[in-house]
Amino acid sequence: MRSAECGVRSGGLPAAVAALALLVLLAPGVNRGAVSPAAEAARQPLVLEIDLDGMVHPLTAEYVEQGLNKAAAQHAEAVLLRLSTPGGLDSSMRAIVEKILASPVPVMAWVGPSGSRAASAGFVILLSCDVASMAPGTNTGAAHPVLLGEKMDEVMKQKVEQDAAAYVRSIAGKRGRNPDLAQKGILESKSFTETEALKERLIDVVADSPHDLLAKMDGKTIRRFDGRQVTLRLANARLDDYTGSARYEFLRHIIDPNIAFILLALGALGLYIEFTHPGLIVPGVAGAIMLVLGMFALSLLPINWTGALLIVLAFVFFVLEAKFMTHGVLAAGGIAAMVIGALILINAPVPEMKVKLTTALSVAIPLGVITTLLLRLAIQAWKSKVTTGEAGLVDQIGTAQTDLAPEGKIFVHGEIWNAVSSTPVLRGARVRVRAVEGLLLKVEPEGEELRVKS
Repeated sequence: MRSAECGVRSGGLPAAVAALALLVLLAPGVNRGAVSPAAEAARQPLVLEIDLDGMVHPLTAEYVEQGLNKAAAQHAEAVLLRLSTPGGLDSSMRAIVEKILASPVPVMAWVGPSGSRAASAGFVILLSCDVASMAPGTNTGAAHPVLLGEKMDEVMKQKVEQDAAAYVRSIAGKRGRNPDLAQKGILESKSFTETEALKERLIDVVADSPHDLLAKMDGKTIRRFDGRQVTLRLANARLDDYTGSARYEFLRHIIDPNIAFILLALGALGLYIEFTHPGLIVPGVAGAIMLVLGMFALSLLPINWTGALLIVLAFVFFVLEAKFMTHGVLAAGGIAAMVIGALILINAPVPEMKVKLTTALSVAIPLGVITTLLLRLAIQAWKSKVTTGEAGLVDQIGTAQTDLAPEGKIFVHGEIWNAVSSTPVLRGARVRVRAVEGLLLKVEPEGEELRVKS
């Protein structure tokens, strides 16, 4: 008996646990293959999609950097960088490339959808990614450097070209891509279709869509920029869009050069209306806000100060037209100066980063007309004589109600006033008001024959 008790005591707990586990396994209605949604999501690989659609500029570089940081924080399996860009600023491109090369998460670039391009700066960004891919009907290349704001002499041109060529050769060679052909995209501005790029080893794969790219790259082993070998596990991957911060979403709408120019012009007009018509408040407040937003947007873009000076000169011409009335000559000159200034305001290597001619004309013509008319009205109002209040009595003609010798009463402006005259005046004579001192008018006789005989 004691031996049995010892056996139960020594082995009873493991036996009970085993029996309980057996009952659970054999219990009806228990789905032993079921996994909770949370566990399934945790096991599902995450791919964060960053959409680089449009110009490459400082705000774009900030957006890509934030997306790569978020992918690293979420331990994503990979980042999918969707490219559709005509290019942009070299400094912003290099900032993006630097972040891609240093990213702990593999970055897969995909030029798409069909009809898109990764030109100029986009070409270099494409080559810098761990995986480079393009959709059918896309192209890349045409990355010849352009020096902004000045014409390059031969020595400077050669320096800039060789620097850019060495940069892209280094990246392409490290990524195992064709460095010689990549260099031709810089020095000769060559462009490549997706078929040509794949054949010449500029890209790794042609994919119809992001999901097609994930399917083709699943299980593939890639070599990171630091030399590490990484196998991509992309089966059933969850593709999440990165939308960026609220600040980015707001600023990306106003950083467009056309929007920035419109904000700048409307802001200047609002402040102008407030200065010429004090007390309206709303135009001044709205104008100040739009002017600040326009200047902030332009501060993120390369400015040609000659264009900015022409825009300022346009406002000077509008003011002179209203003051001297040159029958539209100065106003036309101001409109021309504003249009030319707007067209050259942004130093950009691609037309998409410049103010369009239609935008410049649609802003400059109405702004010139409105500014000239408002200023002309303000000048006329300033020159016109005051006809109300005490100041309105000056130079008015009245009639003496009593003899003024030297004080008496006169009738002027529909009222009877106390008046004083340095020259005696007879009752009924006409007098002219020369000054107002409180309730006393200083007058002088209007006719010699009606003066009081001394």
